[in-house]
Amino acid sequence: MAPTLTLKAGTSWSDAWRRCLAVAPEAFRDDRVLNLWDSSWQTDGRALPATSPVDGTPIAGPPRLDRATARRAVGAALNQHRAWRHVPLPERRSRVAATLDALTEHRELLALLLVWEIGKPWRLAQADVDRAIDGVRWYVDGIESMVGDRSPLDGPVSNIASWNYPMSVLVHAMLVQALAGNAVIAKTPTDGGVACLTLACALAAREGIPVTLVSGSGGELSEALVRAPEIGCVSFVGGRDTGAAVATAVADLGKRHILEQEGLNTWGIWNYSDWDALSTVIPKLFDYGKQRCTAYPRFVVQRSLFDEFLTAYLPAVRTLRVGHPLAVDKRADPYPELDFGPVINAAKAKELTDQIAEAIDRGAIPLHRGRPEDARFLPGQDTSAYVHPVTLLNPPRSSPLHHAEPFGPVDTIVLVDTEAELLAAMNASNGALVATLSTDDRATYGRLAPQIRAFKVGHAKPRSRGDRDELFGGFGASWRGAFVGGELLVRAVTQGPAGERLPGNFPDYQLMP
Repeated sequence: MAPTLTLKAGTSWSDAWRRCLAVAPEAFRDDRVLNLWDSSWQTDGRALPATSPVDGTPIAGPPRLDRATARRAVGAALNQHRAWRHVPLPERRSRVAATLDALTEHRELLALLLVWEIGKPWRLAQADVDRAIDGVRWYVDGIESMVGDRSPLDGPVSNIASWNYPMSVLVHAMLVQALAGNAVIAKTPTDGGVACLTLACALAAREGIPVTLVSGSGGELSEALVRAPEIGCVSFVGGRDTGAAVATAVADLGKRHILEQEGLNTWGIWNYSDWDALSTVIPKLFDYGKQRCTAYPRFVVQRSLFDEFLTAYLPAVRTLRVGHPLAVDKRADPYPELDFGPVINAAKAKELTDQIAEAIDRGAIPLHRGRPEDARFLPGQDTSAYVHPVTLLNPPRSSPLHHAEPFGPVDTIVLVDTEAELLAAMNASNGALVATLSTDDRATYGRLAPQIRAFKVGHAKPRSRGDRDELFGGFGASWRGAFVGGELLVRAVTQGPAGERLPGNFPDYQLMP
């Protein structure tokens, strides 16, 4: 009989909240977080109730501003920007470096907030915090040569990002933007991460970084955060539907923009035989339940290799460890080693479960379904936000699982017989961020990889967003505007010589780095 699990000592939401109140009392009240604008923490906004996807525990919700207050916040950010852009670069470096030291000091609390707010297992939550800190340090060390003779933008950078990587994507971008001489604005994601971002911004604001953090619905705040004339650049990370609306707005206004959108990232198998290597990587592809922009939810497999593929794939996927990220056998035990916990909320879990059932009803073949009894849960806990791993063969074309990224622990497999079919299946979503082709023949890879519509294509290895000097972008509908990563991120949020064409995917041109 399996032992009864318990919550690891010192990791409850109330423990984390007490620590937030102690570390940053200016940003947290007894029962809510505050908005940060006009260089001060504001009690405005209607705080919405929220629950953790981990087990339904009530947690702090976003204090949503109305449109008029958001406009005032943007106006105040412009005043900050006009002052900050004249702060000498050595002083900016010093303040950002001090912020990184503070983030490092409170690294474990930031990670614990990520566990509760967005359901990340401990290992991945720590990695999110560490990637933000280490990535920005790289820019601090090399910013002089990246900036050169470039100057800050005419207005602050507005950041609208999804909930899945609050630190390593959103906070990382904000600090680099500030390092380059811009005031920065961020909207907290609607679905989670508000407390983590509030703590990070409190630590930055103490060091004099000109940061604005506001909450609200995208529809209510878009006029201020996207269309306002004060905004110098819009940086967006999210889905294609919302991204398309943002893209239309910034194109009409001729505004600088960085829009990272989803795509169906695919992994192709063609004339391949290193099955041991594939089986080793399969569990890693399920990190955080595939809730990331560079997840691989689709395998495109040569039909004649399907039996060998399954022999490698199925034992690997059966090793996945799912459960409550803080559930342990004894309260003093180390954090559990999990591949993933919940998806972002119960509504997303139901959406995925319904899509899976509908796909099977219309002809998809279930090859693997994880069992709830194999997961690690606390006695009687709410499990409504958990989706156990599923693998489907040949999802019907009418299913969203055929053409869109599920953003959950669902793999789909499509079988092909020719190279033309392979490429068509790998390019199903009109552009992607990453892709991989597993083939034994280097010449075959060299011939097919350029025809795959992804910004990064790996040879039998997964690709990622990257860190430090690694560039990142997307093809087709997966990206709009300037590419980022390395020096390109600094170039995207600074002004160069007149007539400069930034590398990126723009309405009137596409320029590769």
